[in-house]
Amino acid sequence: MWLLGIGIVFLILKTQELTVVATWSWWTILAPFGLAAVWWAYADASGYTKRKAMEREDARVQARIQRQRDATGNGRRRK
Repeated sequence: MWLLGIGIVFLILKTQELTVVATWSWWTILAPFGLAAVWWAYADASGYTKRKAMEREDARVQARIQRQRDATGNGRRRK
């Protein structure tokens, strides 16, 4: 996501002819978009995206279970 943001900033600076970015070649300006596409392809192919989604889902489920335990008073452990 960072690469996409950097690419957008570079694109805006280039088209508005602001700062030193206006003198850069278009290949340099468009490179972050290509790198972002490569990263997304790698993340999907390696399972990184699915693994992160499953971790978020597991965390959400555990938080819901803990909220239910706290609401019923079963969240405290006995010694």
